[in-house]
Amino acid sequence: MRFATKAIHIGEEPDLREGGSGDVVVPIHMSATFARREVDKPTGGYEYSRTGNPTRRALEKRLAALENGKFGLAFASGLAAETTLTMSLLKKGDHIVAFDDLYGGTRRLFNSVLSNFGLGFTYVDARDRGNVERGVQKNTKLIWLETPTNPLLRLCDIKAISEIGKERDILTVVDNTFMSPYFQNPLDLGADIVLHSTTKYLGGHSDVVGGAIMVSNEELYSKLKFSQNSIGAVPSPFDCFLVLRGIKTLAVRMERHDSNAQRIVAYLESHPKVKKVNYPGLGSHPQHNLAAKQMSGFGGILSFEIQGNLTAVKAFLKRVKVFALAESLGGVESLIEHPASMTHVSVPLKEREKIGIKDNLVRVSVGIEDIIDLMEDLAQALGSA
Repeated sequence: MRFATKAIHIGEEPDLREGGSGDVVVPIHMSATFARREVDKPTGGYEYSRTGNPTRRALEKRLAALENGKFGLAFASGLAAETTLTMSLLKKGDHIVAFDDLYGGTRRLFNSVLSNFGLGFTYVDARDRGNVERGVQKNTKLIWLETPTNPLLRLCDIKAISEIGKERDILTVVDNTFMSPYFQNPLDLGADIVLHSTTKYLGGHSDVVGGAIMVSNEELYSKLKFSQNSIGAVPSPFDCFLVLRGIKTLAVRMERHDSNAQRIVAYLESHPKVKKVNYPGLGSHPQHNLAAKQMSGFGGILSFEIQGNLTAVKAFLKRVKVFALAESLGGVESLIEHPASMTHVSVPLKEREKIGIKDNLVRVSVGIEDIIDLMEDLAQALGSA
């Protein structure tokens, strides 16, 4: 079964057995608990909705299928997925090597929360495989990657870095939110764990918050499943329904996000008031060849630097009309934001400067609106920059 078909049908197979309902769309099972006839035999395997729920199960089956994995787990947010993962697999004294250009919320979780539990972190520029190798310590248990990164769209070689992990018995985690399973499948490239904020492209409509983990190793899944139940950071059945519904159009949405983004970056790259554009689909991107190798498309996220200072950036952002000035990404609507003041404000100034997140950097999540309207909006807004 191919991607677009899996995105519509996996997890929502109609029950056509005698007495079955034949639902084409999985019902929203709002029950908190489930009755049984016998004390030691939960009906359908369901006991309590924190432990398992039919609507969530449908979503988890689809999540696994999209990443070509065997198991999927749904969570209340992307950060809930990250927290559950680290608390499931790590203990006091363990260490993580992470890409230095990570989502600000992930770095905040690592530095301000998990460090209090005795976990250590080393941030490296993972564009160079050697930096990852040098960052590994005797107590390193996870290699944590985003590719492309947020917000600079830097890439790392998933296959090569996963090989480092396998050689040293270290698990490789890839946050695949930016690309979605439509354009990139880290498990196929050797990664052990894939993470998503389902709030973004999987949900696709900016109306639900959620997270997901996909794996193929059964032992790893069992540990994560136990912690999912024990920690309890699970999504509601209604949230699961919304993500299931959003995923059905993922293939067609990602094609439009990608095509719109490519038109916009071509325009921005030639604009006199734009200093630099970051987008893996550009031939000028230093890792364009790697992008073409491990991704089947280039996605709908880009960032660019405006000629001028913070005042110029604020003037530009104040002028946009079709693009909403807001955090998040991956929805059908186009969003624009200022990383240094918004999504990455929790990253200390010196760290932001070291990574390259400048005051004149703007991040864009290109939606699926008419491309002419988007380009006209950017043109009129840049006129004031």
